[in-house]
Amino acid sequence: MAAEKKHDYHLVEPSPWPIFCSFAALIVAVGAVYYFKSKSLWMLLIGFAVLLYGMYMWFRDVIIEAEHKGDHTPVVQIGMRYGMVLFIVSEVMFFVAWFWAYFDASLYPDAVGGSVWPPKGIETLDPWHIPLINTLILLLSGTTVTWAHHALLENDRKSLVQGLLLTVVLGAIFTMFQAYEYMVAPFQMSTGIYGSTFYMATGFHGFHVLVGTIFLLVCLFRAKAGHYKPDHHFGFEAAAWYWHFVDVVWLFLFAAIYIWGS
Repeated sequence: MAAEKKHDYHLVEPSPWPIFCSFAALIVAVGAVYYFKSKSLWMLLIGFAVLLYGMYMWFRDVIIEAEHKGDHTPVVQIGMRYGMVLFIVSEVMFFVAWFWAYFDASLYPDAVGGSVWPPKGIETLDPWHIPLINTLILLLSGTTVTWAHHALLENDRKSLVQGLLLTVVLGAIFTMFQAYEYMVAPFQMSTGIYGSTFYMATGFHGFHVLVGTIFLLVCLFRAKAGHYKPDHHFGFEAAAWYWHFVDVVWLFLFAAIYIWGS
């Protein structure tokens, strides 16, 4: 019989999923190299499928620990909050790198083989068309996820689900508009330093929006399943923090790349 736990910390049990996901990521990397060489996707798709399965099983175990085993005590949640804050800080520095590259090229165009910014021959996108629409979409999604959070704090389950559903829908609409913008853009990633910095900055942000949308979709399913309590919902809180971070990054992208850079 296991000894009674006399502390507030969570000593995790052995799990196969970290090493499983590591090997799955290796398959993805090898599959990507194979695709670049042969234009065949089969290994890459297998890697992604195995990786998604491992992530699903790993996150399922974490949810069980939180909702059914009671392992996520207030002390453990403090550690999770520190971890999420540090993760977001690292993401901030990730985007600082892309902004640095953009401003370095735009403020000193002579250093990258040009004399003006945007470079000659580049037709920039109209910031008051799709980019403005996407800005309004993300700002609205920030209000809906905040509404959902306040509803949870008031134990209003119906408004919680409605707020999360609206946020997920808005995130999906943003992604569709972003994809359409890329399809009609008059320049490509290979179009010099402008195309490279534009697509790396906005593309990685779009990827973060997609990840955040999936994050909130999982929260929506969990909310409909009766998970989360007003005093125990860090999984949802972390998703909301991440979504607000995505919102703020987009405001800087919109101001710097779409407006100032045009």
